[in-house]
Amino acid sequence: MKIAIPYENGKVNPHFGQSREFVIFETDGKEIKGQKVIDGRSFCHNHEGLAGTLKAEGVEVVIAGGIGYGMVGALRGAGLKVVSGASGDARMVAEDYLNGTLVADGSVCGCGGHEHGHGHFHHR
Repeated sequence: MKIAIPYENGKVNPHFGQSREFVIFETDGKEIKGQKVIDGRSFCHNHEGLAGTLKAEGVEVVIAGGIGYGMVGALRGAGLKVVSGASGDARMVAEDYLNGTLVADGSVCGCGGHEHGHGHFHHR
């Protein structure tokens, strides 16, 4: 399974739509076997394009912090599972997901990329 996370300085980017990069973790069972970072700047306002790219990369699960309804719909429409409301170190978040211990509040925002607090849970 592959897990994609909006990425900023090793952490989950709390604003999905502002993510310049996405890290994709390749997993085997409960272990991370590899990772790669893709440039997401060209997709920041093209929901279907990003969803299609992640799907083409073999991603099955997207873990995010704050994410808008439009993006959630596009990702789910591409057949991807979406987990929102996560934060902290991206690798630890992916490991916690694999182990069934991820704490995420399911936050979906209609903020359209504006900066303001969302009350997301923090990881470690």
